[in-house]
Amino acid sequence: MNGNWAIALHGGAGAIAERAYQQEEEHMAALLDRGAAMLAKGMCALDVVVAMAGALEASGLHVAGKGAAPNAAGVVELDASVMDGATRAAGAVAALRGFISPVRVARGVMENTSHVLLVGDGASAFAGEQSFERVDDPKSYYVPAESGLPGAGTIGAVALDTSGKLAAATSTGGLHGKMPGRVGDTPIIGAGCWADQRAAVSCTGLGEYFMRVNAAADVSARIAYAGQTLESAAAAVIEDVRGLGGYGGLIAVDAAGNVTAPFASQGMKRGLANARGLREVKTFR
Repeated sequence: MNGNWAIALHGGAGAIAERAYQQEEEHMAALLDRGAAMLAKGMCALDVVVAMAGALEASGLHVAGKGAAPNAAGVVELDASVMDGATRAAGAVAALRGFISPVRVARGVMENTSHVLLVGDGASAFAGEQSFERVDDPKSYYVPAESGLPGAGTIGAVALDTSGKLAAATSTGGLHGKMPGRVGDTPIIGAGCWADQRAAVSCTGLGEYFMRVNAAADVSARIAYAGQTLESAAAAVIEDVRGLGGYGGLIAVDAAGNVTAPFASQGMKRGLANARGLREVKTFR
């Protein structure tokens, strides 16, 4: 172990200037401190990002897990993904129905199948077979359709551990009122989630645009092949999204422990920390 670690969390780029986010920021700060302590004690990046993402899902404060709302047919469909940078093993689920923690199901896909992505009925059947925790009463657990929450609020976590390994996790309920079966970037490895030996990235925003630029993997590619820093690479990817007419943001950490969180939207709920003393929790600029 080298003592170097870094972590970043996000609660979505759908924040609007007319709202205060004190509760979300307080929860994010407590979770950030917990994740930082886990990493400082030597826990592996994959375990930390799954724990952080699972807690964000369970909070009901973001549009993921408990904070999700029904699609146009009145059904909650959830997407999530995880990736282990050291091995590039990855797992994801899309249009998953009725389970408490989609990100933990995604990890199950990675570790207990030969596949990367399971969708719809297949994802739900797998989650049931693996005894993941179910939602007993969807109508009381999820956010009602008439809640009026903003349409985007994906959650994510990225981390570098003291062994030098990187990992990323992303989870969402998607756009409120989306077409049944609509899947955004969150469960698409390379678009909404990525980790390799250079960087770990989790994206949030209007997923169609992040898929069109392969946003998460492009951050690492820019570092490797264009010689860009983590900060400049991430900013360029978000500018690419904005240039196409999209909006959103991302969090990213690199193998040196640098952390960045650019966004092109009114705000992005986020928390950043590293072993060099960085600790920041913000929603707006």
